[in-house]
Amino acid sequence: MSRTVSALVAAGLVVSGALAFASRAQAPAAAQMPAPAGHDWRSFAATWSATGQLESLPTAGGGAASIVHFSGAVVVTTGIGLSRGFRGDAIAFDDGRALTIGRSVWTDQHGDQIFSEMRGEPVQTGRRLDATITGGTGRYVGIDGSFTLTWQYVVNPGDGTIQGRTAGLEGRYRHGTGQR
Repeated sequence: MSRTVSALVAAGLVVSGALAFASRAQAPAAAQMPAPAGHDWRSFAATWSATGQLESLPTAGGGAASIVHFSGAVVVTTGIGLSRGFRGDAIAFDDGRALTIGRSVWTDQHGDQIFSEMRGEPVQTGRRLDATITGGTGRYVGIDGSFTLTWQYVVNPGDGTIQGRTAGLEGRYRHGTGQR
C-alpha cells in the first residue's frame, strides 16, 4: 500500500497545476464552443494531477484497505467540444489487493460538470482505471462515454496525504438526446 501512497504524493503537484490552470488565459475559441449535438462519438486525451487524503485500515495478510479523496487539475490536451481544463474530484475505495472503485466529477470554469464511475486496479504507479461517463450538468447534460487512465506515479509519504499523476488518460464521449 505504501507504493500506492507514494504515487499519490506526486499528486501534490496537482494543486500547483490547478492554480496554474486557474491563472491560464482562455482556451482557443474552438475549445469554448458548445459540445456537438447528436450521437457522434468524440475522442479526447487529458492529464490529471491530483493530491488528497488517504485513510487506511489493516487487512488480513498485511495489506491495507483505503479510502482516498483527491482533487486536482484535469487538462484536456486533444479533443473538441470539451473545456480545456477542469477541476477533477474523486472519492475511491481501494481494497488493497485487486480492486479500486469510485466516483469522480470534473467541473469546468463555468461550473458545468461531468460525472463518472471508476473501476480498476489498486491506486499505484503503473496501474490502470476504467471510467464510465454517466452524465453532466450545463453544457454537458446528456453526455455519456468512457475513459481509461494509468497512474504515471502515485506517492504516499505515510502521513495521510497522497499525490499522483496520470498518463494516457484517453476516452470518447457523445451527447445523447438529453443535450440542450
